[in-house]
Amino acid sequence: MPLAHVEAPLAGSVVLAGILIKLGAYGLIRFSLPLMPSACVYFSPLILTLCVLGVIYASLTTLRQVDLKRVIAYSSVSHMAVVVLGIFSLSLIGLEGSIFLQISHGIVSPALFIIVTLLYERHKTRTIKYFKGITLTMPIYSTIFLFFTLANIAVPLTCNFIGEFLSLISIFQISSFIGIVSCFGIVLSACYGLFLYNRVCFGEISFYIKHSVYSRDITRIEFYVLLPLILLTLILGIFPQILLDVLHGSILRIFG
Repeated sequence: MPLAHVEAPLAGSVVLAGILIKLGAYGLIRFSLPLMPSACVYFSPLILTLCVLGVIYASLTTLRQVDLKRVIAYSSVSHMAVVVLGIFSLSLIGLEGSIFLQISHGIVSPALFIIVTLLYERHKTRTIKYFKGITLTMPIYSTIFLFFTLANIAVPLTCNFIGEFLSLISIFQISSFIGIVSCFGIVLSACYGLFLYNRVCFGEISFYIKHSVYSRDITRIEFYVLLPLILLTLILGIFPQILLDVLHGSILRIFG
């Protein structure tokens, strides 16, 4: 999946991050839990262990990436591991958090892919080392980039925070040890998210960008493409009950 993200055009990356990467979690909720509840209970310790390892391993792998798209793609793997943790907590709050996180990730991750593609269209490279000091030439772009970076690492008042918070609470109700280890994924996500933003946007402006005629700020059309995603991220982060009220009745039917 990460390689598919890297090789795909922008539309492909947005569809992959927004829809296709969620199909596995949808299958678990739609078919595994209602049709094989006993098997889900029996195998939940194994699956929770694999998810914890997936969160840590995917986050560590993200830290060593040198391609802008790869960083976001591998961070999506870590978020999906948290989604499965919420599902196999086998609790109402865990399922609500899992579905909420899937929807939130479907907003934030495509926005990040759009953001890094805007840089690629201007400079024809996604190598992180090429970029430095973008804030000096693209201040509006850098502000939007910071907003979605914070949303991706689940800062409060963003939609990702609600989903991850509910999912992790449900895990703590099962095992404090698994919950604590899972929280290291949040710490690591802050590491790779802020490192990427700091490396690209701050510091003395890169030699390549300084002499490039394409280092212009985002256009009005590009801003209007990102604006709905900004509003959805804030609205769901500040008023999560809008979505949770809709989910509650459907999840109750799963538990019968």
